[in-house]
Amino acid sequence: MTALRHATRADVSLVLDWAAEEGWNPGLDDAAAFFQADPNGFFVATDSTDQPVAAISVVNHSDHFAFLGLYIVQPAYRGQGIGLRLWQHAMTHAAGRTVGLDGVEAQQQNYVTSGFVHAGGTTRFSGILEAIADPSIRITTEHDIPGLIAQEAAASGVAKPAYLGAWFSNTDHRITLAHLGSGGIDGFCTVRACRIGAKIGPLVAANSDIARRLIAHAASMTIGAVTLDVPQSATALSALCEQLELEVGFKTARMYRGPFTAPVHENFAVVSLELG
Repeated sequence: MTALRHATRADVSLVLDWAAEEGWNPGLDDAAAFFQADPNGFFVATDSTDQPVAAISVVNHSDHFAFLGLYIVQPAYRGQGIGLRLWQHAMTHAAGRTVGLDGVEAQQQNYVTSGFVHAGGTTRFSGILEAIADPSIRITTEHDIPGLIAQEAAASGVAKPAYLGAWFSNTDHRITLAHLGSGGIDGFCTVRACRIGAKIGPLVAANSDIARRLIAHAASMTIGAVTLDVPQSATALSALCEQLELEVGFKTARMYRGPFTAPVHENFAVVSLELG
């Protein structure tokens, strides 16, 4: 019989190793920022030696919104009802909040059964990009963070201050870049080194030209393929990714349980599929 408990910071690192094995390609510095978003929002099922065998996160971003992710059951423990028990246990942490998720399309019906409603999709674009450093783009500082959180909230439909406060704090493997227009920052993106290549997310830009500049500059700061997760509603960014000849990877379904505001920005890439 497995036991259920809160995950530790070390457990979250282990679960991201599982995610890498599943092909999700997490960032090298993801664990610390994920955990800081809501230290009580990560859960594991453990065996008789207290070793995790399944995991899930239900991170409370605000008093009204939570996000579900990192739902993984180790192969040897699948089909035993462990995942469902853990899911039901973790969902109580949301405590009446709207809950969002980015789930694989094949599992949509299971999520519908749990009360989730489909609200669009997210497409992963990946490829090798031309690297072009742009003098109008700079690395952000801690003084920029409140404004970046506000801009991302306007694009995504929900504020995530604890999560993005950590995410926008630059590390050895994660850097946020800002494009400077005449009125200040009119576009920004975070680029982070992953197990393979790098991911850009979030990206918020006033227009497609700024988005293109940010992507090219981000490519100049990393090695290998670059990946963006683009909501279905971000039609301009999707078109740009196609123009840049990025390959379409897997797609996920954005779903919500409870009242929601789906992303509507035309030049927007999500922070991560794990925490929204």
